[in-house]
Amino acid sequence: MDDFLQLAASRQSDRAYDMTRTVEPEKLERILAAACLAPSACNAQPWKFVVVMEPELSARVGKAAAGLGMNKFAKNAPVHILVVEESMNITSFLGAKIKGKYFPLIDIGIAAAHITLAAENEGLGSCILGWFDEKEIKKIVGIPAGKRLLLDITIGYPLKEKRKKSRKPKEKTISYNKY
Repeated sequence: MDDFLQLAASRQSDRAYDMTRTVEPEKLERILAAACLAPSACNAQPWKFVVVMEPELSARVGKAAAGLGMNKFAKNAPVHILVVEESMNITSFLGAKIKGKYFPLIDIGIAAAHITLAAENEGLGSCILGWFDEKEIKKIVGIPAGKRLLLDITIGYPLKEKRKKSRKPKEKTISYNKY
């Protein structure tokens, strides 16, 4: 357990990457394997991961991620893992209707956590982006117009040192047996 807590404590949103270092394909494969192992409601696995690692294409995706005035660092991310929402299975769909919860968003959040923790475990930095030009990125990589591109997770070798994490006191975020 200590190893996992150390991994969780060291993972941070990295916004500067070493463009002279290529992310090794075998590391990406292990990261993607971890993503595919993420739990999902009724095992629906409502995701598709589009890995953009070809330098020219990655730069175009990064430019589209930075195009709305946010995430300027994305232009220099060597890898983008684009997370596309796919259809949920019938049991997840029925459960979502009955409970009034949209499970694919929860499931994709869990998969994103797996990706970023696996990247950290591989010595790589990552940052989860939700603010980007969805239409442009979909056009660049050929994601069908009817699909939702929910996240762009940048991956690369971080340039900056780890920061000290700032967290709310436990008393404000944790309670036992009652609210």
